[in-house]
Amino acid sequence: MKNKRLTGIILAVAILLLIPFIAMQFSNEVDWSAFDFIIAGVLLLSTGLACELVMRKVHKTTHRLIICAAILLALFLIWAELAVGIFGTPFAGS
Repeated sequence: MKNKRLTGIILAVAILLLIPFIAMQFSNEVDWSAFDFIIAGVLLLSTGLACELVMRKVHKTTHRLIICAAILLALFLIWAELAVGIFGTPFAGS
């Protein structure tokens, strides 16, 4: 079971990264560099692995949900900052 979830996480990351890759083939609107794919892959994989760690180590369901929601919120905030610079940090090129 544990290896199936790890395989699922890696497969989900690969599928999510295929979306902008395929979009780049059909549109000039999507313009990702190799560095963008690496950063997105690291963010998605680390989020998936962090949630997997929580699922293995935390026993109460409500605590699992809260911690995984916090991890996903952190992912979305970091992604939004890197994409459009909502906070104006130097990471977004501001």
